[in-house]
Amino acid sequence: QVQLAESGGGWVQPGGSLRLSCAASGFNSSIYSMGWYRQIPGKKRELVAQITSGGSTNYVDSMKGRFTISRDNGKNTVYLQMNILKPEDTAVYYCNAYDLNPYVSYWGQGTQVTVSS
Repeated sequence: QVQLAESGGGWVQPGGSLRLSCAASGFNSSIYSMGWYRQIPGKKRELVAQITSGGSTNYVDSMKGRFTISRDNGKNTVYLQMNILKPEDTAVYYCNAYDLNPYVSYWGQGTQVTVSS
């Protein structure tokens, strides 16, 4: 059974940092792509960042310079280091992983990130 286990969410003051982790289990090899999305109430789920097994990254422009995505291919784990957090970063953050041949995508249950004073 494929599962994505997320951790690291919580409450932080503006300007603070959080590190999200997502460990995937149930895969036979390195997952092609892993990443993070977020969803603010009333808005569509949006991409934050993703990274392939080869190390290629894709960031939303507004996240660049504050967020850093990385992964451990051997552990099929992806990390999102979030720095200088702002109230507008408050959202539910979802881990995503997808493979190719065949294409299949999986989602974590989501972890709440709240940035406030």
